[in-house]
Amino acid sequence: MPPKKKILCVSFSPIHADSRVLRQVEVLQQHGDVTTVGYGPAPEGVARHIEIPKGASSLPETPLGVLKLALRLHRAVELTTPGEKAVRREVVESGPYDLVVANDARALPLAFAAKGDAPLLADMHEWAPEERATVFVWRVLVGPYMEYLCRTYLPRTTAVTSVSAGLANLYSERYGVTTEVVRNSASYRTLKPTPVDPAVIKLVHSGTADAERNIMELIDAVDRLGDRFSLDLYLLRVPGGHLDEITKRATSSPRTTVHDPVPPETLPDVLNQYDLGVFLYPLKTLSHLYHLPNKFFDFVQARLGLVFSPAPEINTHIGEYELGIITADTSSDALVAALEILTADEVAGFKRASDKAAKALSSEPDRATQDALVGRLLAGAR
Repeated sequence: MPPKKKILCVSFSPIHADSRVLRQVEVLQQHGDVTTVGYGPAPEGVARHIEIPKGASSLPETPLGVLKLALRLHRAVELTTPGEKAVRREVVESGPYDLVVANDARALPLAFAAKGDAPLLADMHEWAPEERATVFVWRVLVGPYMEYLCRTYLPRTTAVTSVSAGLANLYSERYGVTTEVVRNSASYRTLKPTPVDPAVIKLVHSGTADAERNIMELIDAVDRLGDRFSLDLYLLRVPGGHLDEITKRATSSPRTTVHDPVPPETLPDVLNQYDLGVFLYPLKTLSHLYHLPNKFFDFVQARLGLVFSPAPEINTHIGEYELGIITADTSSDALVAALEILTADEVAGFKRASDKAAKALSSEPDRATQDALVGRLLAGAR
């Protein structure tokens, strides 16, 4: 019996809580023994886990590192971040590997340092050069470094994936690489749509309490819509977020309730009790423009109707499967205009459409894409 393939998966994230990377690891485990590199404890079932120390940043946040970023000395920055330096030797010496997977641009230098002759798959979750481009310091200092990493390493990778067709096309056009789509889809759930109470249509939003998510606009809209609508928020506190402000605002809203966050694996089951998943997302970067977020797929698996602000990928998917409505823009005015004419029968129809589309919009098709890609790479084919 031939020895098992050895696979390295690098992600500067807490992999045990990173749903996309966890799904990736599950696919990789079907092909061999997986060594993971990331923050926090080991994901279940991996052969080995190399833990990046808590607080060891994946960015060069030392005075010298910031100076190098400011002077655009990007080559001198590679493999010098606290996170990279903490694990570099152990990661490189843990090989050789038959396949190396890098999650996002910041993982590319370490993954390449460890890959030897192995093929390398780069999973570019979002548009790396504009990952946090709405933050001035990030845009000026870090964005150019991410652009450098993509320009330097992506043409040398064996394969590239990203989360949506729009982002895949951007990577292909900008860096000359063939990019396949592996969406941030949730696992298929055997749920059914719950009945719609015409007296109170229940709206829900889940995700980070981020200032860019227009959550205040959701609360304002529900207050204006009156007793026929309620809003429940399942929010995760994040650095730079505004959970406290949202919670304070919600206390003055008789129809809004803020809940603690729910683990990704149980989120669709919790959301199933609601009617419409809502999300208003201003399009300030290319990542925003071509977003197709986890919550879209969570809402579908929960068998909800969808109410989203416009974006190309969102428009296509909601239109193709008749899942709900697209607002005119990201304002509370647009949300009020979209919802105030909505009937309970229309909402029930959207929920039935989600039920019908749940298999196609689950992680199964994406797992199949990833599984075939990993198999080709391990077999020596691109």
